[in-house]
Amino acid sequence: MTVAQELSLAAKVRADFPILHQEVNDHPLVYLDNAATSQKPRAVLEALNHYYQLDNANVHRGIHALSARATDAYEGARDKVAAFVNAASRDEIVFTRNASEAINLVAYSWGMSALKPGDEIILSVMEHHSNLVPWQFVAQRTGAVLKFVGLAEDHAFDLEQYRSLVGDKTRLVAVNHVSNALGCINPVEEIIALAHRHGAKVLIDGCQSAPHLPLNMQAMDCDWFVASGHKMCGPTGIGFLYGKLALLQEMPPFLGGGEMIADVYFDHSTYADLPHKFEAGTPAIAEAIALGAAVDYLASVGMDKIAAYEHELTAYLYKQIQAIPEIKLYGPNPKADGSGRAALATFTIDGVHAQDLATLLDQSGIAIRSGHHCTQPLHRLLGVDSTARASLYFYNTKAEIDAFIAALKDTLEFFRGIFEDED
Repeated sequence: MTVAQELSLAAKVRADFPILHQEVNDHPLVYLDNAATSQKPRAVLEALNHYYQLDNANVHRGIHALSARATDAYEGARDKVAAFVNAASRDEIVFTRNASEAINLVAYSWGMSALKPGDEIILSVMEHHSNLVPWQFVAQRTGAVLKFVGLAEDHAFDLEQYRSLVGDKTRLVAVNHVSNALGCINPVEEIIALAHRHGAKVLIDGCQSAPHLPLNMQAMDCDWFVASGHKMCGPTGIGFLYGKLALLQEMPPFLGGGEMIADVYFDHSTYADLPHKFEAGTPAIAEAIALGAAVDYLASVGMDKIAAYEHELTAYLYKQIQAIPEIKLYGPNPKADGSGRAALATFTIDGVHAQDLATLLDQSGIAIRSGHHCTQPLHRLLGVDSTARASLYFYNTKAEIDAFIAALKDTLEFFRGIFEDED
């Protein structure tokens, strides 16, 4: 009797992503730039079209049917995001344009008013610019001091150094959950618990964890968490801030204008209740609705299944890429089953610029990222100005990894020929 082999997760879902079924430069597209942005399933595209074709109206203020339907869909998306991250209340979810805006909201609303000279903000050297530059602004204006957690020998978060940095002057810890450059999964539960023991608040940048890992805000116990919709199968132009309810209630508004007000007088205004206090102006209505469709889709696939399948892909990718001697990898190695890090590989090749490598791979239909990945200080610390990064998602296949490795080897042969000619 023949037992049918169960389809991989990618085989089950790839039909849902129209963009993946095309050729680039006469080769099947192999999209390995998911840490930068993910592709969108048909359900998300249909949600965008449905709003604009049938429900296009402004939200909250209108009495007519279209406005009511749009409002229901917009606020329904908030409920979906709250459930996706297991927030204690829907009012703990604030829609923003992206994670960068969410971090800036906390920086300007809480940071500028709560911090004073000598207060310490702890970041890590692996932070994305979006979780560094806003805190530089805050430090410059308040007199707060920035401190940085370095890297352990395996390029992971140096937990021992972090323990030595946290103290009674620490007011904020802001770190990423998963590094977009190194791929390490940081021990956020321990980071948060230690900070709270010293009375500090914690912001977690979840841009690289929300698309890939099950999330539970109540168990994690962070004070704020941010994510971008476009990295988690949603559209661009939408992200969200999770914040503990009591903390958000204490924070002053970030932007002024329509929607965030209760009553306006010539000399003062009163403000709307949460979460609308932080959502000034006409929001990204279609994008929020489509983000709701994206989290519905991810939940239907199953975040546990996504994480497990990506572990399998990670183990397969690393086994092959580590067999190429010219490649230097950055970040901790995965465990034998592929767990313990994100499904991405950041690397350099001596004598080959990352941009040249990405350009030649594109000629074979392989899309990877090259550059500093918005982590310039980290790259300076590593002694490189640019790296290449191949990042996977649950719709990628082992066959695509094979295609990437084959094209990578062909590209290396091409550069070897150039080096030999120069000799």
